[in-house]
Amino acid sequence: MEPIIRIENLSKLYRLGTIGTGTLSNDLKRWWYLSRGKEDPFQQVGVSNNRSMKSDSDYVWALKDINFEVNKGEILGIIGKNGAGKSTLLKILSKVTGPTTGKIEFNGRIGSLLEVGTGFHPELTGRENIFLNGAILGMTRHEIRSKLDEIVDFSGCERYIDTPVKRYSSGMTVRLGFAVAAHLEPEILIVDEVLAVGDAEFQKKAIGKMKDVSHSDGRTVLFVSHNMAAVKNLCDRGIVLKDGTTCFNGQIEECVEYYLSENLRQIDGVQDIEEMKNRKGTGKVILSDFWVENLQGKRIENILSGDDVKLAFKVKSTIPHLKKVVLGFSFRNTQGANIGNIHSSFQNVFFELAEPGYHVVRFTFRDLNLAPGRFLIDAALFVNGELSDWVTDSIAYIDVQMGDYYQTGSKGDESWGDILFKGEWSLDSVNAIAQKQDN
Repeated sequence: MEPIIRIENLSKLYRLGTIGTGTLSNDLKRWWYLSRGKEDPFQQVGVSNNRSMKSDSDYVWALKDINFEVNKGEILGIIGKNGAGKSTLLKILSKVTGPTTGKIEFNGRIGSLLEVGTGFHPELTGRENIFLNGAILGMTRHEIRSKLDEIVDFSGCERYIDTPVKRYSSGMTVRLGFAVAAHLEPEILIVDEVLAVGDAEFQKKAIGKMKDVSHSDGRTVLFVSHNMAAVKNLCDRGIVLKDGTTCFNGQIEECVEYYLSENLRQIDGVQDIEEMKNRKGTGKVILSDFWVENLQGKRIENILSGDDVKLAFKVKSTIPHLKKVVLGFSFRNTQGANIGNIHSSFQNVFFELAEPGYHVVRFTFRDLNLAPGRFLIDAALFVNGELSDWVTDSIAYIDVQMGDYYQTGSKGDESWGDILFKGEWSLDSVNAIAQKQDN
């Protein structure tokens, strides 16, 4: 089968800081080399795209020697951490920007949704933008008009379809943008993380539509998401990007397993959370360490469902007199799906850190209802409602084993999911119910 997309040795080089080489002499040097058919001399000093490491080079390879093929009707998942090169790859495939080196072969029209409002003119109405996007895709006015009602209905924006798009919310813009991209029949549909802006109902609807256009109409979909459950549910095959290079290419289950295992290896390799580079916030108070204790304050490794445990977060304040400090954390399963989160503010709990230095915030988890398995922990700190520290990668993980959660001596079976439930059971016979109603 002839692939609909073929990418060979694709690379993209960026100069950090300013546009151009920065000096006239370097610009002339680049022109002189390229005019004689030689390689750009500044490509030789480009470093890999690892945003967490310092470098003396002003040039970075956002992508380096990417090779893969996509067949018609295939749904390809593109996985990677922030900064891995996913968006750069999609922008090149969407012809928003060009590659530095390499070759791309297409065999069909491309519809893309890379950012909220991609391809929309804010002064035009939703209806006018549908015709504009269709024209960009090379469709005739008659073809667009035949799909118009279907697009508007799918987007759920009928009431605002004749309102300028600049007055749409981000969710409405994504709804309309995806509806246009999916219904105007491009042979290749490119969707970035933007679906995360939509609500859960629309995300489910959009994933169903992508499956339908791929399986029924034979269209090709390239899908980027950090939601591993959505990726596994939608995609057939995947690639994993790391620092601008392809580190894995295979079936989607294998890709997800590889990606998550790489994250766990990274967590294992970091002794101090303070060393982790991928973080955002003001830095007034930062996450420093994490461990699990029993109620007596002793650190434990064996965590059993049904136990009372304390999650301990060591934090470091860098300035004195911090008030209204909030800590929040969440659990994710090994598929990347968030299974629950809590902030101290949910319970009107705020901390005050009088002196700079280290402090330990503990959360007591009564009757732990996590099922057996491995759970990733994400955490963030806020000061007066402002983000102070958020490590964008998971800070740790815990392994939970089945304990006597039901307090019956029975450990259940293998049918559990991520959360364990228990409550009170009752039984009423049909005759008893009928007698109650008669009385």
